[in-house]
Amino acid sequence: MASLANIIRQIAEPDAEAARAAAERLDSLVKPLGSLGRLEQLAVQLASIRGKAPLKFPSKEILVMAADHGVWHEGVTPSPQVVTAIQAVNIVQGKAGVSVLARNAGAQVTLVDCGILGPDIPGTLNHKVAQGTGNIATGPAMTREQAESLLIWSAERVIAKAESGLSLLAVGELGMANTTPAAAMVAVLTGAASAQTVGLGANLPPERLAHKISVVEKAIAVNQPDAADALDVMAKVGGFELVGMAGAMIGAAAAGIPVVLDGFLSYASALAACQMAPALKPYLIPSHLSAEQGATIALEALGLQPYFDLSLRLGEGSGAALALPLIDAACAVHNEMATLAECQIAL
Repeated sequence: MASLANIIRQIAEPDAEAARAAAERLDSLVKPLGSLGRLEQLAVQLASIRGKAPLKFPSKEILVMAADHGVWHEGVTPSPQVVTAIQAVNIVQGKAGVSVLARNAGAQVTLVDCGILGPDIPGTLNHKVAQGTGNIATGPAMTREQAESLLIWSAERVIAKAESGLSLLAVGELGMANTTPAAAMVAVLTGAASAQTVGLGANLPPERLAHKISVVEKAIAVNQPDAADALDVMAKVGGFELVGMAGAMIGAAAAGIPVVLDGFLSYASALAACQMAPALKPYLIPSHLSAEQGATIALEALGLQPYFDLSLRLGEGSGAALALPLIDAACAVHNEMATLAECQIAL
């Protein structure tokens, strides 16, 4: 197993020359200058990541990290804890929202069991760290060693997939009560108050919001995570799936492939991953603006602007799946549109 530092050192700067060439080609196409707006910016970013390789992504995967949380016992969600395992089965059987949307976008879905309560689930990639995390309201979610090991495993798994042909990674998550640790991570890593980062999650009754905020405040007070040490933050107030997503992002950047973010949970993981590996940021593609409280704070801290806002809050990687056709469209515009010169138009 490689060290985390060695993996991070593999992250290369995007190809500035490829970005310039893509921008010049887009400016030469048969359209008013810049008229495809952020679609053109997306094509340039993708070209900078692909470098000399053709601008296309034939092999896409949505990696869904799943785990349960001890903080569920604090009453921070109305969802029964067993729903994590039930929905994991639905995902691997192709019945869940992300499964349908990924199929529509031509992407594979892989569900990683990082710590779902109960027996192993057929069809998942089993890397169960433990039977759920610790209750962050009373102690740490996991040990630092567990967090670092999971980060490295996730990164190495993506690097190996890229070596076998994977060209684009999207991330998603599954875990009842996981907006609570995500809100705690965002609060610590951005310096925002918990009241600004805690939202209703999966249909928490509004009258219970104050309780959820108090649980996050208690988790931060009890664990005293070091805001300057993202690994410490994830170990103390995070979750296995949040750590897994952060590791996958770092691995994708180390392998030179883009990472499509999903919603609020992925923002929390990206904040941690970017603190550990600042060179990762140019590889991130924000899909949608999560409807969860705290989304804007996290995105501003990351310096990212999502491509669409559909008031999504399903998670699972569903928003990331919806962004995949947009990525294909950006590539198609760059690759297939005629130029002004080819159309004998002089401006």
